[in-house]
Order: sequence, then C-alpha cells, then structure tokens
Amino acid sequence: MMQNNQLSDWLPTTNKEVKIKGWDALDVILFSGDAYVDHPAFGPAVIGRILESYGLRVAIVPQPSVSDNLQDFVKLGTPKLFFGVTGGCMDPMVSNYTASKKRRDKDAYTPNGDKGFRPDYATTVYSNILKEKFPDVPVLIGGIEASLRRVTHYDYWSDALKPTILKDSKADLLVYGMGEQPLREIVSLLQKGVPFSNITTVKQTAFLTHNETEIPKNKNWDDVSIHSHEVCLKDKKLYASNFKTIEQESNKLHAQRIIQQVGDSFLVINPPFETMTEAEIDASFDLPYTRLPHPKYDKRGPIPAFEMIKFSINIHRGCFGGCSFCTISAHQGKFIASRSKESILKEVDKVANMPDFKGYLSDIGGPSANMYKMKGKIQSICDKCVAPSCISPVICHNLDTSHKPLTELYKAVDKHPKVKKSFIGSGIRHDMLVPEFNKMADPKELDAYTEEVMTNHISGRLKVAPEHTSDNVLKLMRKPSFIYFHKFKERFDKINLKKRLNLQLIPYFISSHPACELEDMANLAAETKDMGFQLEQVQGFTPTPMTVATVIYYSGYHPYTLKPMHSPKTKQEREDQHKFFFWYKKENQQWIKNVLLKVKRTDLIEKLVPDSFNWKKNKGTEVKNTFDDAVNFKTTEKKKSFKRKKR
Repeated sequence: MMQNNQLSDWLPTTNKEVKIKGWDALDVILFSGDAYVDHPAFGPAVIGRILESYGLRVAIVPQPSVSDNLQDFVKLGTPKLFFGVTGGCMDPMVSNYTASKKRRDKDAYTPNGDKGFRPDYATTVYSNILKEKFPDVPVLIGGIEASLRRVTHYDYWSDALKPTILKDSKADLLVYGMGEQPLREIVSLLQKGVPFSNITTVKQTAFLTHNETEIPKNKNWDDVSIHSHEVCLKDKKLYASNFKTIEQESNKLHAQRIIQQVGDSFLVINPPFETMTEAEIDASFDLPYTRLPHPKYDKRGPIPAFEMIKFSINIHRGCFGGCSFCTISAHQGKFIASRSKESILKEVDKVANMPDFKGYLSDIGGPSANMYKMKGKIQSICDKCVAPSCISPVICHNLDTSHKPLTELYKAVDKHPKVKKSFIGSGIRHDMLVPEFNKMADPKELDAYTEEVMTNHISGRLKVAPEHTSDNVLKLMRKPSFIYFHKFKERFDKINLKKRLNLQLIPYFISSHPACELEDMANLAAETKDMGFQLEQVQGFTPTPMTVATVIYYSGYHPYTLKPMHSPKTKQEREDQHKFFFWYKKENQQWIKNVLLKVKRTDLIEKLVPDSFNWKKNKGTEVKNTFDDAVNFKTTEKKKSFKRKKR
C-alpha cells in the first residue's frame, strides 16, 4: 500500500522509474539479494540513501534473476561510477539453509516469504555476472556476506576453506562493516576525479593487488602479515593462528593494515574507521526513507522481515560482548555507536503517525538491547585495548554500564501520545543486570532498569540468552557462568512477585558448540529442568565465517592458545546433543536413559526421566521397569486415586 508516498519517493528499480525521477543516466546501480524495503533497518536501502545524499543518481535492482537471460543485470545500462553488490541483510547461506544444511522453506526478505529468489553465495554470483557483462565498470561489494568473508574463511555449507570473497567474486573493492563512513570517502575521491583503481587508502576497505605490483604505502598505518591462503589450506593450526590477528585488528580503534598472500595476489585489508559519532549515526537514520517496501510488491504478499520490524526503532549499533559464536562485532564493531535521544524520538513520531500504527512499538533496541550509550570512561584506555570482549571473562573496570540513559529513553518514548506500549524485542544481556557480575554498577540502577522492562516493556515473556550451563563451554563462548543466570532469575522472580506480573522467563541455549560434550548437554537439561524450564527457544550451533567458534570447529585449535579443541561435527553428534533439549518428549526418554547409562550418570537419569524408570539395586546390577510398565503403573494409580476420591 503506497499510503501518502509517490513512486518517485523510492529509489528507482526500473527504467520507467528512472525517467520519473527525470534522470537520463545513473551514477551507481545497486544489486541486492533482498527485496527492496526503504527502511533504515535494511542495509541496501541505507547504502542507496547514503549515496543519494551525496548528490548521486542511484538505482537498485532487488533480487535480480540469475536463471534466465540475465536481463535484470543490463536493463538499467552502465553506471558512471560503479556497481554496488550485496547479498542482503543476512549471509545468503544462512538465509537459504538451516544449521543441518537443509534448504529453508521460507526467505524472510522476500515477499510472501517465497524461496528461490536469492542464489547461494549471492554476492559472488551477482559480481561475476556484472564483470562478464561490463568488464570495464568497477564493482564494489559490501554487506554482511562480503564483510564476513573478506579473508580466508571456512565455509560450512561447502565444507571448504575459501579465499577472500574478492578472489571468487572478481570484485574491485570490498567495504566491510557498516558502509556509511567508507562510502563517504570513496565518493569524495571519485568526485575529485580519482580513478576507481587508485582508491587504495580508504579505511574499512579491502582489495587485491597483483604480487608483482608494489603494495601502496601508507605512512599512517603499520602493516601486519598473516599466513597466506595456500599455507592455511595445508596447515589448519596456522590457519587458526591467523584469526587472533584478524579479530584483534578488527576491534582496535587504531588498527594495523592486514596483508595476506592469495595465489599470485596480495589481499590488503585497511584498518577500520573509528566508531561513528552521534551526529554521523543520526544522519544515517534521519535520511528520507519511506519506511515501506517498494510498491512493486503490493500484490505479492507481505515481506516477513519487514513485518517484524515495521514498528521498531534501532537505537544503537555494535556489541562489546564478543561472543565466540556471534558475528555482530566482526561486522558492526565492538564499540557502541548510539543515536541521540532527539533522533530516536523523531523516528518514534514518524512511526506513530503511520496510518496503520495501532499504538504498539515492537522493539526499542539494537544488537544487544541494553548497551545504549555505554562506552569507556577513559578513552585513552579503550584506544590501546585489544580485548575482543569488554565483559568477558569479567566486566572491564573502564566500561560505563549505566542503564540510566536507557531507562530514561524508554520513559520518553512512552510519553508520546500515540504510543500505548513500547516493547523490548531485542535480546537483553541479563548478566549486566546482576550486581554480583556487574560489580562497578549501582545495584539500584540495575534493578530500576529490570523493573522498568518487566513492568512496561514485555508481554508475558522475557527472553534472555545464557546459552549454556557448562562453565567450560561458557568460558569458550565468552559468556559468564550460569551462576549469574540463577542470580538474575532470583531478581526476576522477586520483581514478578512484588508487582504481581505473572511473567515468564525464557532462556535461549545452543547445542553442539565447540567444547560441548554430550554429558554437558545432559547436565544442561537436568539443571534447567530443576529450575522449572521446558525449553523451547533452542538452536544448534551454525559455523559462520569470522567467529572464534567457527575457526575451532574447522581447525580443531583455539586461535588464541593454539591448543587442540573438540567440536561435535558429525550429523549424529549434533542431533544427539540437540535431543537433550527435549528430554520431556516421550520418544527421547529411552534414548536418554541409554546414553546416560553408557557414561554412568544414573543420577541424571533420575533427574530427567524419573517417572519413566524405576531403578533398583539387585546384587550390584541395575534393574529397570520398562517405560511401558511405568506408564501402565501410573495409569493404574491414577484410576485407583480417582476411585478413592469418588468414594
């Protein structure tokens, strides 16, 4: 539905729309694996609007067909500056496949959730087509797929070690991370007449140069070399050792330039930009988005990803958690870039005045909901920091974890006359709300935030992510001990009782993570059962590029210690670990008993399936009643009890 917008309010997607704009040529043409939603939560739209704000004439080709005559790639002609390519808001392989490598039934970024509109490895596919059709036009790749595949990486879906995506895609330049800052500089240089091939000194970009060509010098940066792609193919331990350098340099405020040999070329990864200022991130969110899908999709059905965030507000970027299985810091950075309260409230007002707004904001959040405005107290300490996480193994003494600005922001949002309720749909770091863990914080302030969220910003359930119960696994995950989840639950229960809220606490967990053994999953099942949980929000570990856990999964070594580590890798191992989440299902109970018998953990059998098996000792031999006998016994007892009650 177009509401009050005109077709010309969107970036053009066809020649007809280009003419409506009154343009006779285009400066940049973007290709995206997602449907076109003109909203600040959709990266391709952000890039298009950023380029437009620099005075460029920009068009976008969403989900071009790669199975016909490739007309979508030539229909808009040749851009004056470059083609931009992104696989979309998610890595296409994550969009297309589950953790067990089964093709998904739905694509959330396509109208009606239809699948088949995004090819596997979309960035590489699109870029190769463009280089074939327009060999003389530069191709710039970006987005999460390009960002996380910028260096030698393990690809779970092909079970292979792949070189930088620049090699396979034949692209000329790669922008990693959030694109606003590097694009500003790239466009500035192009507008000054600098040839695209000479753009080698822009921060947060990567490129390949032939090894016979001298690597461009830069007096502002020191260089660090990592093992070549060919060495990585031969030696998994050396491949693992690369990642420590990659992760540390990606998270530094003043990083080194990374050099890696790839065949007859050198990969050059320039250091990242410093964290976006409040003014910079506000400017990105304040661009003239329609906040709607392009009208071309009106008859095709809703776009699930848009429906989910339609009435939500993103208040910051980045995450200092540094979780071993997560890609957020690798893409958005470790340091938090927060919007001003004024910019956020301006967006709230836009949403509140949408014709179909019913008074409910679905989310006021970010990658981690409760990191807004948090940063180092003394900047010079952060400038020298190489730690991948600010809160693991302990919360940094220099980190300001005050939740007061966030609590005040929530209250300001709720004062809007058209907002009935604002929800917190993003994940909350519960560990930061526990004074025993967040020792530098004011306990009253933490309780005030927790109470505000529980009282006014959730509906029935609060979802948090302890991820595991095993200290050994949690340490590797860079997550705190499960003790702190117990502590948080105590505070949650206390507020629940005090306010008579009747809320549920829903914990998320991961199975098959590196270092996790079957017995760890049995302990997880037993401990969460003891706490009264019947788990629903669970997932299997999916190895994605640019994470510590994925490096361990592929190589068998921890990149920081280079010590050998085990990962559940076979289909059977992964399925077996996942079964423990569902100890309450009858079809799993006999299997659980057999597994725990093998590892001599009858104590866990008694905890997980006490109603199914009756254990007795007979001359040192364990004897059991069968599951069917146990069920028959329970049924008989219920009948007897019912008869007694009737009498």
